[in-house]
Amino acid sequence: MLNHPTLEKLRALRLTGMADAFQEQLSKPLSDLDFESRLGFLIEREWCLRENRRLTRRLSQAKLQQNACIEDIDFKHPRGLVKSNILELARGQWIHQHLNLLITGPTGGGKTYLACAIAHKACLSGFTSRYYRLPRLWNELKIAKADGTYSNWLSQLAKFNILILDDWGVVPPDNEQRRDLLEILDDRYQQRSTIITSQLPISHWHEHLNDATLADAILDRLIHNSIRIELDNNCDSLRKKKKAALQNEEP
Repeated sequence: MLNHPTLEKLRALRLTGMADAFQEQLSKPLSDLDFESRLGFLIEREWCLRENRRLTRRLSQAKLQQNACIEDIDFKHPRGLVKSNILELARGQWIHQHLNLLITGPTGGGKTYLACAIAHKACLSGFTSRYYRLPRLWNELKIAKADGTYSNWLSQLAKFNILILDDWGVVPPDNEQRRDLLEILDDRYQQRSTIITSQLPISHWHEHLNDATLADAILDRLIHNSIRIELDNNCDSLRKKKKAALQNEEP
């Protein structure tokens, strides 16, 4: 008689995983298990359901530009990528230490894919992340200033464990964008991790920012506590390689 009310109460408490597992036990009794084991089974189902929901939410929130994962990274392509270093990054200790990751190299070298793969692994490990191409970031900042949500927007951005800023160095920022960038990086300094991808060598970043004072402040918050990955400028583009492979597969 208590079975139906118990299910209702579990669902009313939003213990969906436990309710589903309990219903399964009713239809297929686990007579060979003691009470503690059966209770553990219910709790395990609820925990797994909630973990999966949190993971789905983190991945959706990250808005990663590419569907990338560590396991699919091409380490055979000659571009100076060291597998042991990437696997060490995948462990996530650099995120706990609030270090930044600066990925530079030629167009088509796989910088964005690498950044997204590392962020994807971080999401699997319980960290939050968010991806932005810089042009989109500037546009969202303008909208936030116009509708009065700028401060709240910055506060939310500062909470992500990893912030990816893609296509750094394509177009020089104006004065307003430089100041916005400093605000973002200042909030994250020694508190969160930032990933930068750029075709531009780090040695040219100061000149690219085109303001000595702000450039000093911005790069101070980025470079001195960073890990660097410099992809080989002499390697063939991965995009060209994939395009050629697809063409060869065509009948």
